[in-house]
Amino acid sequence: MRIIAHIDMDAFFASVEERNKPRLNGLPIAVGSDPQDGKGRGVVSTANYAAREYGIHSALPISTAWFLSEEARKCGKPGVVFITPNMHEYEETSAKIMEIVRSYANVVEEASIDEAYFDLSKTGSFAKAQKIGEAIKKEIGKKEALTASIGIGPNKLVAKLASDFQKPDGLTVVLPKEVRAFMLKNKLRKIPGIGPKTADELLERGIGTIADLQALDRFELELAVGKQGLYLYEKARGMDEAPLIEEWIAKSISEQETLQHDTLVGETIIGLLRKLSGQVYARFTQSDFVTFKTVGITVRFEGFETKTRVKTLPVATNDRTQFEFETLKLLLPFLDARENPKRKAIRLIGIKIEKLE
Repeated sequence: MRIIAHIDMDAFFASVEERNKPRLNGLPIAVGSDPQDGKGRGVVSTANYAAREYGIHSALPISTAWFLSEEARKCGKPGVVFITPNMHEYEETSAKIMEIVRSYANVVEEASIDEAYFDLSKTGSFAKAQKIGEAIKKEIGKKEALTASIGIGPNKLVAKLASDFQKPDGLTVVLPKEVRAFMLKNKLRKIPGIGPKTADELLERGIGTIADLQALDRFELELAVGKQGLYLYEKARGMDEAPLIEEWIAKSISEQETLQHDTLVGETIIGLLRKLSGQVYARFTQSDFVTFKTVGITVRFEGFETKTRVKTLPVATNDRTQFEFETLKLLLPFLDARENPKRKAIRLIGIKIEKLE
């Protein structure tokens, strides 16, 4: 019998900040770029549950979050506390949490900094797996003063959906016989791979819910949506044979920043590039990796048109000078007609390294 659990930390970045700064207890918190009194140009990384009550959520423009905060303040509610991310602190806390999880499970797949899958099949029963979930939550609360939500099911898909079912501080167990009914309690967009575009395409075919998907057989779904039909047939019924990948290895190290004003001033853009290159290289030297082989940049213009360029080096390196030189070579064409014939102003710059060893 397969028993898979998924742990998802609750509003992780914001919760760490609240834990470290007791004066923030109970206040709405948004971790992200500086809102600059509504003129900021980044986005919200994480919002705690108090901030979510104002309509603030991750990926929301920071300027919008600031205006929502001001509206709440006018109604006599506390304003949102905006905090710049402290990735070093979040990574350290994540490592301690994953250590706790690994003390209860032999196979753990770290999906991101604040979530992981782990295999509890050896417990032999969902009742015993639930007790382990309770123990993990309790230990995280005691040692790290944070809450987590855990989902337990017969596969990764169901466990992932279950962990989100009773947030925050939830524990949801879905038995094999309950899977199909449980899937009906979720929105169509909860199925991995169904984004806004796919959801719209399905709706045009009269498929707007998971119940609609479950009502169709494999052949009907294949006729309706092509090759994706079998995938949707299985996922709508909570079927998932994906294995756990025991080790999670960062695929890249990256940083990006939105300029305060759209610009094509070379000095400003190159200055930001060097700053971001320094931040990426610092994170690389603090990691367990010793070389990288691919460098890349992201450029976002006014109007939000975004382009990326990468270069794979002939030989893996850890040389900072070479890293900065290669990123500069990738960037310079965007300052002239080679990559920017319409001379559009630049809004955002991003830097990354990949193929880490």
